[in-house]
Amino acid sequence: MKIHPEGYKILSVSLLTLTLLNFALFSWAGRSLLLYTILIGSIVLASVLINFFRSPRRIFSSDTENLLVAPADGTIVVIEETFEEEWFREKRMQVSIFMSLFDAHVNWIPVNGKIIHNSHQNGRFMAAYLPKSSRENERSTVVIERENGEQILLRQVAGAMAKRIVTYSKENQICRINEQLGFIKFGSRIDLFLPLDTRIMVKMDEKVKGNKTIIARL
Repeated sequence: MKIHPEGYKILSVSLLTLTLLNFALFSWAGRSLLLYTILIGSIVLASVLINFFRSPRRIFSSDTENLLVAPADGTIVVIEETFEEEWFREKRMQVSIFMSLFDAHVNWIPVNGKIIHNSHQNGRFMAAYLPKSSRENERSTVVIERENGEQILLRQVAGAMAKRIVTYSKENQICRINEQLGFIKFGSRIDLFLPLDTRIMVKMDEKVKGNKTIIARL
């Protein structure tokens, strides 16, 4: 299993700390119930961290014209018409994906185009599945303009445990499906704001895979 570069430092420190903790406990208490309990807990925690920072290799091989592909693994928690107040300042179709701790947290470019806006807003760290987290939580906003001038807004939203949003994309950069957009550490969500006439291809509570599931036809 390939590990994402964003996890190298955290995993190295965490695994070293757990190893030293168990070694010290063994030296102090020997083979005891406490040692085995801590050892099992350490293995579980290490497995969760390694699974979280996995970086699945996925290639979207179908025709990408007029398609919007899932930017992340997770569950569809919002499909509704809403007023987007930060960039468009008009009604848009919102589709949101909630990522649990057990989902891969790599974020992908969802549509072909050019990045015309990239910004970061500080905020709170409420649970990412709450509707108001899109407006009040720490977040990064990326706007992609397609060749026909149509604009798609993608917002990376931090969650209750997510303390760092990483966005690789830069303004004026040409972007394509199959490219990575960024990474969010420890539980989060992604909001997509699309034109009202977009044909949505997913349903509420549906599990989606980043760079695999077709979210909409534009």
